[in-house]
Amino acid sequence: MARVSLLSKDQVGPEFQEIYQYIEDHNAPILNIFKVAANCPIIGSAFMKAGNALIFNGSLPPSLRELTILRVGNLTGSTYEWTQHVPIGIRSGLTEEQVSTLSQWKDASTFSDQERAVLQYVDEVTLNIRVSEETFKVVMEFFTEEQVVELTLLAGYYGMIARILEAFEVELESDWDPSKLSSFVIPDSDS
Repeated sequence: MARVSLLSKDQVGPEFQEIYQYIEDHNAPILNIFKVAANCPIIGSAFMKAGNALIFNGSLPPSLRELTILRVGNLTGSTYEWTQHVPIGIRSGLTEEQVSTLSQWKDASTFSDQERAVLQYVDEVTLNIRVSEETFKVVMEFFTEEQVVELTLLAGYYGMIARILEAFEVELESDWDPSKLSSFVIPDSDS
């Protein structure tokens, strides 16, 4: 059981009622991470919109985005993050073999040079915060500066999510069904 309240639609203020309604209108589940964020409505709604931007507005290929998220979940031991993103990763182009060998990616032959550059970079961002000059040079051979900044934001954001999930002991939804995940954008109330 989560250490903080998982707020339902009738327990949240207007900012989150709008977000919850939008999610429901798009036949998507209101995930427990959203229910936690609702405890801090102003920052929580901005937090959700930032995640939305990383998922739907980034320039990295979806398979590399999901590879990044899964590696962060793997390194941080976030079962929730891992479980939520495995089916998304497979749909975005990762193979089941890549997912199953992610913990030992350095010894696996299932990853391309570009994927290895991403994994090394994500490992260093997640575990060391600082990235070595050698790793930075290699990742810059594959990506633009914009994409490297995006990759760093993605690893940092999902590292933060893992910390939220683990600190609050947030469990996977009991009725979770990956086939119900759909592409939706959290509405921006400022627009």
